[in-house]
Amino acid sequence: MAEPARCGWSGTEPGMIEYHDTEWGIPVGDDVRHFEFLVLDAFQAGLSWAIILRKREAFRAAFAGFDPARVARFGPRDVERLRADAGIVRNRQKIDATIRNAARFLEVQSEFGSFDAFIWSFVGGSTIQNRWRAMDEVPAETAESEAMSKALRARGFGFVGPTICYAYMQAAGMVNDHLTSCFRYPEVTAAARR
Repeated sequence: MAEPARCGWSGTEPGMIEYHDTEWGIPVGDDVRHFEFLVLDAFQAGLSWAIILRKREAFRAAFAGFDPARVARFGPRDVERLRADAGIVRNRQKIDATIRNAARFLEVQSEFGSFDAFIWSFVGGSTIQNRWRAMDEVPAETAESEAMSKALRARGFGFVGPTICYAYMQAAGMVNDHLTSCFRYPEVTAAARR
């Protein structure tokens, strides 16, 4: 049986294929899941997504199940524990930013009722349905990701540049960037927020 047509970035690694086939582009509405993607996308900066996916469960264990309230309380001993954890990316700046981002995340929740309500405002509450035919058509950033980046940085978030924000938007289903030839395109289109 022939493999279904997929977006080229999914490659041949089983973890990447599974992520592409089951998760990427499905709209996120849960705040813990939003925080998970913020953490993972920040750590991915300068690295491949495959590396981050392979370390995902180690990140989950290291960062308290991606519970922002718990991560916001991390102190110097936690930072040292994380710096010694070979299961994750041990970049001090990214670790410090994740802890600060957790505190900022809680502030956004308090102000907007949920992080979900805040973050989806950058796409008007609905998934942007793109119709890319080739990988080279897919942008690295957009006006929406630039606006998101600017707003998050103004609130004190780190590692939230426009390219990281766009990767986040793709993962969280705020945009549907599956190629039109990909077998997931109609499924993700049907799952889109409207």
